[in-house]
Amino acid sequence: MAKSTAENTFLRLKTVLDVLTEGVWSGDALNAGQVLAESTARVPFNEHEAELLSGGIPRGHKTLTSATAKLVKAGWLVKGRSGWTITEDGMRATVAYPDAVSFASALDAGTPVPADTPVPAAPAGFVRPVSAAAATLEVPAKDDAKTAKKAPAKKAPAKKAASVVGKAAKAIEDAVEPVVKAVRKKAPAKAEAAAPAAAEPFEGPDEETHPQPEAVAVAGDFNTILGAPENWAPQYDEAQMEFDFLDQLWKKSAELPAGHYTFKIALNRSWTENYGAFGTFDGPNHELHHPGGTVTIRYNHSTRDITIN
Repeated sequence: MAKSTAENTFLRLKTVLDVLTEGVWSGDALNAGQVLAESTARVPFNEHEAELLSGGIPRGHKTLTSATAKLVKAGWLVKGRSGWTITEDGMRATVAYPDAVSFASALDAGTPVPADTPVPAAPAGFVRPVSAAAATLEVPAKDDAKTAKKAPAKKAPAKKAASVVGKAAKAIEDAVEPVVKAVRKKAPAKAEAAAPAAAEPFEGPDEETHPQPEAVAVAGDFNTILGAPENWAPQYDEAQMEFDFLDQLWKKSAELPAGHYTFKIALNRSWTENYGAFGTFDGPNHELHHPGGTVTIRYNHSTRDITIN
């Protein structure tokens, strides 16, 4: 049975730490693109995740890039201009939470790594594994070399998507970083809380649990600040929100100067269906009294709720 998007994403987050730990052991410096490409190659996309979004980026890769904010918030990963660096706690997390279920539960609940967990050392005779990402490029056998030149083997959709990831990873990381920084805080679980059932961390959906529109825009009097040609115009890319499959929410983060702003949520790049204050269809404008800096707007299409922080 194919794994869900939620389960695959947590598996890839754990693989991100595994790949970075191997880099520490081997002394290899890996950039964000290489880490993401390797993680998605080791945990291949399912059919839904392999679908290419605008710009040729696999859906699963975009979800993973946003989800790496969980590793940053946990203190297990540091994102810098020179690349990604795993912390000692991040390395210890690979020991404390060796299986996918415990890792997902700890990461989602904000559970700290037990203090007595050792920093893993490289196994005796450790040799960095051959890159799974590189292995997605099919190499013909010597006997078939001539035939292969004439008719190269076809790649499976997931492998095609994985090869795209390596080239596009850095661009996507930069594009979604404002959203990543705004991932909402979750209260840490109590120490005495009972362990969750094995399937609980992966009850996330493979796709939308509620029918979603093709596009959701924040259309208001600040769209030009976001780079759109005009305000109150839901048809422009700069006004569009991104759908987070893990949270099942549409999100838009932006840097805005201090001021008073108004906006509405408009669906499918038009005003035919729009929601204002209190989620009212064609209702009054939402108001935002903003002190300046990053603001994140979230829209829940199943409830029409809109939250701002």
